[in-house]
Amino acid sequence: MPHWIDGKPYVGAEDVVVPVENPATGEVVGQVASATPAEVETAIASAAAAFEIWSEYSLAKRTAVMFRFRELLVQHTDELAEIVTREHGKVFSDAKGEISRGLEVVEFACSIPTLLKGEYSDQAATGIDVYSFRQPVGVVAGITPFNFPVMIPLWMSPVALATGNTFVLKPPTRDPGAAMFLAELWKEAGLPDGAFTVVHGNRDVIGRLLTHPDIAAVSFVGSTTTAKHIHAVASEHGKRVQALGAAKNHAVVLADADLEHAADNLVAAAYGAAGERCMALPVALVQDSIADELVARLTEKAARVKVAEGMTPDADMGAIISAQARDRIVSLITSAEREGARILVDGRGFAPEGYEKGYWVGPTLIDGVTPEMTINKEEVFGPTLEIIRIPDLATGIATIQANPYGNGAAIFTSSGEAARTFVRAQGTAGMIGVNVPIPVPVAWHSFGGWKESLVGESHIYGPEGVKFYTRAKVVTQRWPHRADNGPVSFHFSGDASK
Repeated sequence: MPHWIDGKPYVGAEDVVVPVENPATGEVVGQVASATPAEVETAIASAAAAFEIWSEYSLAKRTAVMFRFRELLVQHTDELAEIVTREHGKVFSDAKGEISRGLEVVEFACSIPTLLKGEYSDQAATGIDVYSFRQPVGVVAGITPFNFPVMIPLWMSPVALATGNTFVLKPPTRDPGAAMFLAELWKEAGLPDGAFTVVHGNRDVIGRLLTHPDIAAVSFVGSTTTAKHIHAVASEHGKRVQALGAAKNHAVVLADADLEHAADNLVAAAYGAAGERCMALPVALVQDSIADELVARLTEKAARVKVAEGMTPDADMGAIISAQARDRIVSLITSAEREGARILVDGRGFAPEGYEKGYWVGPTLIDGVTPEMTINKEEVFGPTLEIIRIPDLATGIATIQANPYGNGAAIFTSSGEAARTFVRAQGTAGMIGVNVPIPVPVAWHSFGGWKESLVGESHIYGPEGVKFYTRAKVVTQRWPHRADNGPVSFHFSGDASK
């Protein structure tokens, strides 16, 4: 698989290629190039040249491209979802769902002119008007993870492009095909060559994006360790940085909750996408008085989750991205068992018939977990649901506050008082769900957590995304009458014409 530079596929003579596998089968389904330093320079130079063109497009012309891209994305959803399923392993319906959530941001980008209008103060002083507006920052880079190869690039690029920037994407090596498909759609939508660029590669490619003088801003989603490194290096080199890290999301289930509703949503949120999402819900803090009943329902539902190759009709969950990821998940499940938890539904050693060479972990339900256990301290990024039993809401809130991550948290209850207490609690998470298990905000809000789940202050997409990809300019102007040639004030706040 080549790069996408200057509006077309680009194959370097010295590229090293890396195999791309289908996680469901373990088979190699393609190869992806790894850019040389010279190719990274070529890509950034192309994006810089395109910025001079694209940033001068009128808002009307930019918006027309966004609308056209939106229509193309809708038309080609199934093709794009098949690429995701083949390279990532998630089921086809989930891949389509990922695209639909990215589509929301594209639609938001179509309305960005309303957020770029600025402000105007007429006659701020005699004959002087003051107004403000926002301008693009330049060439921006996006470094995206494997778990959402369409959605997360679409969380970044439409907002960056609609505000007049050009965008360089460094997609994941494990599932790079979606990025190339998006590049083709952007070109067909009318984006100038070089305005959307794809560069595949390793740490060296990322390192150059973080330090190159022509890169003005960097957006990243991935592990907290990497987010901290990217934020530090890019900031040191004078760049704006969005750096979203790992998560360990919790749900409190109170005794007055609708248990069937809670059980259905916990199973879907824990096992959907094989748990490989930063907004998965792997921990349920369950009030003691209803814990046995809820656990019984969860056990039954977890055992009924259909795990299969992603294109299988009605499949609920697919494969794990790699053998290394599978082995890490299995080791964390084993550590919970060793530390005293009870494995009620065990996904270790699972593989659908005919797909034994793929990378699989079945739905796993673990009861008797305590906050001190290894599995609760780490982001599993796999299909596990941990049950921690609690006496009351206060204990649930305290447990979430004590966790180092703060991406999302949810509560299941029929009490408005309990819900309001939970929502207003300090030090929990940046995104809260009330009887909603995965509280990912809609596109006209912004996405971002607290604590170790966010490095720095910049959230992604929505109004904060617009602010991140633009900078404000304030103009003070006067158009004096030629006869008004009076004395000039030497004082900071003075004006001879006041």
